[in-house]
Amino acid sequence: MAAQTPKNPEKHSTYLPKTQKSSKPLHDTPMLDQLESGPWPSFVTGLKRLAYEGTHANMMVDLLGQLEHSYKTRLGYWKGGTVSIFGYGGGIIPRFTELMDDDGKPMFPESKEFHTVRVQPPAGNHYSTDMLRQLSTSWNKYGSGLIAFHGQTGNIMFIGTTTDNTQHFFDEINSYGWDLGGAGPCVRTGMSCVGAARCEQSCANEQKIHRLLVNNFLDDMHRPALPYKFKFKVSGCPNDCMNSIQRSDLAVIGTWRDDMKVDQAEVQKFVADKGRKYVVDSVINMCPTRALSLNDDDTLEVDNRNCVRCMHCINVMTRALSTGDDKGVTLLLGGKRTLKIGDTMGTVIVPFMKLDTEEDYAGLVELAEEIIDFWAENALEHERVGETIDRIGLVNFLEGIDLDVDPNMISDSRQSSYVRMDTWDEEADKWKKRQTG
Repeated sequence: MAAQTPKNPEKHSTYLPKTQKSSKPLHDTPMLDQLESGPWPSFVTGLKRLAYEGTHANMMVDLLGQLEHSYKTRLGYWKGGTVSIFGYGGGIIPRFTELMDDDGKPMFPESKEFHTVRVQPPAGNHYSTDMLRQLSTSWNKYGSGLIAFHGQTGNIMFIGTTTDNTQHFFDEINSYGWDLGGAGPCVRTGMSCVGAARCEQSCANEQKIHRLLVNNFLDDMHRPALPYKFKFKVSGCPNDCMNSIQRSDLAVIGTWRDDMKVDQAEVQKFVADKGRKYVVDSVINMCPTRALSLNDDDTLEVDNRNCVRCMHCINVMTRALSTGDDKGVTLLLGGKRTLKIGDTMGTVIVPFMKLDTEEDYAGLVELAEEIIDFWAENALEHERVGETIDRIGLVNFLEGIDLDVDPNMISDSRQSSYVRMDTWDEEADKWKKRQTG
């Protein structure tokens, strides 16, 4: 079947203008052109569009030339340097070309500087179209027009500008309320899910947690002085849409500690609609702790004591099942991607924390301060929190931040790393005494 012509071709990902604004002709790019031949939209087409009609079209022409050269040689030709905003120690990713001709001049002079500016997104990534147009207008004035929503840390990535225009761009967006994100050995830009604004599974005020943490550590974000990066991510429920367990040093995840709510009438409707086999195969048998069973009358029995909040049943039977009423957050520490010891998942350090009052929120921020202070004093250079814990042991880290070891702290389900099973009774008695004391 022939491909349909888009109704608004100028807005389509494959569109290229017929006239070229750049004063430089496009470089010959056979290898990049091949990337446009596949069935999916190519980033090369987007770069070419900016080379045709962008405000800084010549910059994009030379960027394509350097990228083609890198593909031919299989080498990268960008180097770092020092580019900063007045009063800030981070937030800019400097990028200078290393490709020089025989005279020592840049082979692609228009893109010899191609810095990236990191800008903090609003909590929950809530934008208005006016906000996006305003940012785009400023970036088209001072940069390449290339924007990424969002980088892996969570920032809006404004990719491609010169050293001189970096300050001008920041001054303009700062005047209408935007601020730089973190880059370097500092507290990085926080992220939070869309939360209660759009999601009925939300168990916490994600945006408030996000803003309190970011505002409290703003100086640590803008003036790097830590051993390495430190990331906050906030997810409103155990679905963890922010991937905070894997991708953040301190993960804040909404949860509940009472029973899951079950609407048995909706359960019966779901069974009648989907069939018992579907419910058994897709819900009951998928429970990781076998905490669900389907009764003969098509009602659902839940063993809440063994529920691990995996969210699968709630996600499948959204009308019938919902989170409990006694809501709060779980805190996990030490998640990160590969560096010194490979990928790590966050380990529970606070199984449940209520966030009902301003004092509760202040306690969360205070604990975050304790964690960062202890880590900053004891970590080696270029060492994430998870690697510090791996080196000194979690028990020592918990002692350093004045947290008692708790059997509910787990790194793997159905396993406790902190209690020797041969002395279980003695350790259980110690814990009970601490709880009653």
